[in-house]
Amino acid sequence: MLTPAQLDRWLTQARSLISHGRLPDYIPQLARVNPQTLTIQVETVDGQQVVAGDWAQPFTLMSVIKPFLLLFALEQWGAEAVFRRVGMRPSDQPFHSVAQLSLDQGFPRNPMINSGAIALTAFLTGNSGESRCEGLRQWLNTNAGSQLVLDEKMLHSVRSLTNETNRAIARLLVEAKHLDQAEVAIDTYNHICCLSGTIADLAHLGLLLTRSNTVSLEAYPPIATQHQRIVNTLMLTCGLYEDSGAFAVRIGLPIKSGVSGALLAIVPHQGAIACYSPAIDQTGNSVAGLFLVEAIVQALDISIFG
Repeated sequence: MLTPAQLDRWLTQARSLISHGRLPDYIPQLARVNPQTLTIQVETVDGQQVVAGDWAQPFTLMSVIKPFLLLFALEQWGAEAVFRRVGMRPSDQPFHSVAQLSLDQGFPRNPMINSGAIALTAFLTGNSGESRCEGLRQWLNTNAGSQLVLDEKMLHSVRSLTNETNRAIARLLVEAKHLDQAEVAIDTYNHICCLSGTIADLAHLGLLLTRSNTVSLEAYPPIATQHQRIVNTLMLTCGLYEDSGAFAVRIGLPIKSGVSGALLAIVPHQGAIACYSPAIDQTGNSVAGLFLVEAIVQALDISIFG
């Protein structure tokens, strides 16, 4: 296990990289956060934890919610139903590409991009985005021991945008019969992306994708191993958008990023690495977060490829 001193040393190095990134100015509330905020928590399946940085700072998950939307859909409906609505192929286009979806005749490439996640909102029950989000929030908090809440200010900020790109995606999904209600889907997607927590909450979520089901813990109901495997594989191949392949080679772990600067890496059968640093690169991945994960992987030699 890492020591706090090791993490503090890497955080110092990571802070020097923050200026290489930027805040996402297209979401007003995200553009107002402190770009110098930086925190990391490493947590193992046997309960060991080490944390450093601004650990008490809450942040929105944004696209880091996507693996858990997929996990929920798999657990509730099964893989056959899920993959009738969404594919498993990586995309070489940006995460909100309408052109990619149009080229694919309205069938989303994978669940880690906007089109895939918007399609998967159909697996959440409820008549509104609010009720559907609440069902997912409660399920995650119960299963992970997290304390996610809805960030109302961030939701208001997201809703202040015209969001024509996601609306165009939803219309294509409806035309292709992979989605029934475009407006409810968009509202649901906005809600779930605005779920918020601390770095500890993100680390706890990560354990849903790595915790062994051979140990029965009453507080943590078992997640199907095959569903963990599916989500982890798609995070590895698609979780960092068009940069996924390059980081699969460099880091060799399933990783999911969000434009808020949240980043989650899974070490199968061992634990999770959760990072938050809001300065992102051109693709939408946390600059400091990727540095920290890569430093840990190299120091501990924990790439899944050996």
